[in-house]
Amino acid sequence: MDASTNVKGMLYGNKIRVPNYQRAYSWNTPSSDFNGKTHTDIFLKDLENHIKSGVATPYYFGHFLFEEKSNGNFDVIDGQQRLTTIIIFLSALFTSIKSIRNFTDDEKGFYENMIHRGANYAFSTVDYDDQFFKDYVINQTSKSKNNLETDSAKRIANAFDYFVKKLSKKENDSLDKVLQTIIWASCTTHLVKHESEAIQMFIFQNDRGKDPTKLEIIKAQFMYSIHLYGDNEADTLIEEIKNRFEKIYKSIASIEHRIDEDIVLLYTLRVYYNSLWETKSIEKINSQLNEKNPIQFIREFSQYLEDSFNALMLFFGDDEKNYFKIHSLICLDGLGVVMPFVIKAYIFSLSKEDLCRFCAAAESLILRHRLIGTRADIVSRLNDVYKEFTNENPDIEPTIERIIWMKEVKDWWWAYWNTKHLEEAINGGIEPATAKYLLWKYENYLASQGHGGYEPRRFDTIKSPELEHIAPRTPAGEEAAGYDKYDKKFVNEYIDCLGNYLLISKSHNCSIGNIPFPEKRDTYTHLFQQREIQEMTKDKKIWNKEKINERHGRIVNYIIKNL
Repeated sequence: MDASTNVKGMLYGNKIRVPNYQRAYSWNTPSSDFNGKTHTDIFLKDLENHIKSGVATPYYFGHFLFEEKSNGNFDVIDGQQRLTTIIIFLSALFTSIKSIRNFTDDEKGFYENMIHRGANYAFSTVDYDDQFFKDYVINQTSKSKNNLETDSAKRIANAFDYFVKKLSKKENDSLDKVLQTIIWASCTTHLVKHESEAIQMFIFQNDRGKDPTKLEIIKAQFMYSIHLYGDNEADTLIEEIKNRFEKIYKSIASIEHRIDEDIVLLYTLRVYYNSLWETKSIEKINSQLNEKNPIQFIREFSQYLEDSFNALMLFFGDDEKNYFKIHSLICLDGLGVVMPFVIKAYIFSLSKEDLCRFCAAAESLILRHRLIGTRADIVSRLNDVYKEFTNENPDIEPTIERIIWMKEVKDWWWAYWNTKHLEEAINGGIEPATAKYLLWKYENYLASQGHGGYEPRRFDTIKSPELEHIAPRTPAGEEAAGYDKYDKKFVNEYIDCLGNYLLISKSHNCSIGNIPFPEKRDTYTHLFQQREIQEMTKDKKIWNKEKINERHGRIVNYIIKNL
């Protein structure tokens, strides 16, 4: 592999893999949910713009760093996102060409030596995504995207599908130009033969197409410090760190859609130093690395990082699916102050029963804090019980008792979250996301009444949940039939309150719009709270201040007694 080469020279006859201690595929693709600029979109547009320009100079794909493992076998140390995308794009391109005509001899040679060599493959991604990569992108023996375990696998599938869709619109001549452009696109490479040199190069070079995260910076700093201070143990320590980050990145690939990796880094800092007050991860870790011999800290903290990510993989994964109280807390969101407790609970092997009891208590406190809108600091009220929750004393009970007490106490310094303030808050305006959450909880409450053994309904089973105004904001003419008079009091005090809100699916909401109440009422058949409104108005099909007050009171009573 030459230092100054092209895509053909880089791939032809070589075998390249992404080592497991590197990040899995992280480039996003335009979707129905997001149609802005993404990495794969920019990749394709840049390539097309170069072709349209008609310039004679080759397209440039940038610089790649490899560790040479053996003859013709390489680990990509930097540039893996671009290289993975090139392989995905080439496979989609060859698929599009093949759908039109047979390969020429040159094209067959390119495909067999750059993509697929019988039982061998020119490129392999991280182990936990590699079989899917081969099945979906290279061999195309599977088109199923169901039950993918990692976000990176979903991104691989989305990128391939996107490229196939875009290339399918091109004519044969256009596809030929694209293939020639990418095959002969120039790039530069740097090869190293020793792992220690590769790691040092990785530390000082980063051109992945997106800024490095704090976690990536920390990983690089750890490896660099080991080279400085590891002495005879450096290679062994490097292997240990690589193994830990292999597991960390595998966890990230499963949960990155639920939580940011740099937030987990911060939570880990709070667990390691046993304080909720830690706020600056890079600065704190750098101060430790500047100590005389930071090796012990690196080993300990990387272990904590692995444990934290593993804990959250369970929390956001199987446990969220199997334990409703965990699911309920996660749906609430805004969990920063309680997540270090959760990580500790897993590290200390707390029972699922105790973990669920804590989640229920934490949910209540966070919800009250959000509804009441106080600026009072929760951290200062919980830090002491957090510090006492240790491996030597893994008892969550004092924390639960503290939260319960905070909901009842009337002392001025602690009383911000008590029931009196809660009741005042929920009689005012509530932001939509929180209102949806409360109505979901209320739905489960209604469904459980008189139904022994009722299984609570998960939030994610309500298809595209939206917040419906039963009495719409601005009806006109016949649309206003069945509602109260839209005077100043009704508009200002009744339209945007819990009693007039209803949880509803997006399709249902779109179908009813601002129709008169009697017609709207007939559609309220899907959820228990919808049928409750039917029952409330069976004698008189009108939705007025009286009915809104009645329903508001029911919801408020539920919240006060249960949350």
